[in-house]
Amino acid sequence: MSNITIKELALKLNLSAATVSRALSDSYQISTATKQRVWDLAKKLNYEPNPSASTLRSHKTKTLAVIVPEIANNFFSQAINGIEEVSRQHGYHVLIYQTHENSEIEAAFIKSLVSGRVDGVLISVSSETNNKDHFTELNKTIPVVFFDRALDNMEAVKITTNDYESAYNATEHLIECGCKKISFLFALNNLSTGKNRLNGYIDALTSNNIAYDETLIINCDKDENQNYSHIKDLLTKNKPDGLISSIEELVLPCYAICEELNINIPDDLKIVSFSNLKTAPFLNPSLTTITQPAFEIGITAATLILKLLNKKQVDTNEVVVLKSDLIERGSTAVKKN
Repeated sequence: MSNITIKELALKLNLSAATVSRALSDSYQISTATKQRVWDLAKKLNYEPNPSASTLRSHKTKTLAVIVPEIANNFFSQAINGIEEVSRQHGYHVLIYQTHENSEIEAAFIKSLVSGRVDGVLISVSSETNNKDHFTELNKTIPVVFFDRALDNMEAVKITTNDYESAYNATEHLIECGCKKISFLFALNNLSTGKNRLNGYIDALTSNNIAYDETLIINCDKDENQNYSHIKDLLTKNKPDGLISSIEELVLPCYAICEELNINIPDDLKIVSFSNLKTAPFLNPSLTTITQPAFEIGITAATLILKLLNKKQVDTNEVVVLKSDLIERGSTAVKKN
């Protein structure tokens, strides 16, 4: 480990130790040119900050909490990678908390964090969350940034994607592929994320003069066996020719049920799913996806919470909307004549 100190850096740069310290902390009070001079020399001399000393002086933990429904979910794992990338560059540690889509577990985590164990919280709320009660005190105490799943009625910084537009485009894609009876697997129905996706689907049908049929909407929850049964009933009795899955957890059961019922994808049923599955191109057939910019969401969320921590100008009601991409693959292919 290098023994170079802030005072030595300051002496070599002909700056005050306070200026060097602020520059190393990426303070808005220091010009970009000065920060770059400090960072360049610090890198050249292998400067290593003293975390314990820094923490004692600032009364900060240099730690961020990230609360997500599931780490195993491909979207959240990529978002966490983005958060860690930015946090590491600024000398912050990241603690990961999993709620398993349980609002009571989420509330317990929030309660424990109010005591100041971390400097800031980045959270994607559980599918069960339908009120802001357990966030109110936290938001008064330390900075909070919501990403992907947010609470509409709470003043906070939020990073989301264009869920309505994405579902609308996915529905139109299926219509353009010849589908006339399109089903929707509805999840996250407590949150604006799920509601926006459903509304995009409904409005796309209306715009294309296709009647909205409630029997083609399947409400899904955490019960995997029940979801499987409902989807199987849909594909057996209602027999749609197109299907949109609003979360990736529901799409693999669709493939399994289609195999069980001898339903050919895409000839009998075309499928689109919100999904960041890395295996999507390798499924049989490959899966057409609405792929969210998960890593970029993590980068953006971490950048904004660090700005809040460094007292930089951030609108506390700021909402950043990033664009998802519809990636066409084999599950919506049209048979050639």
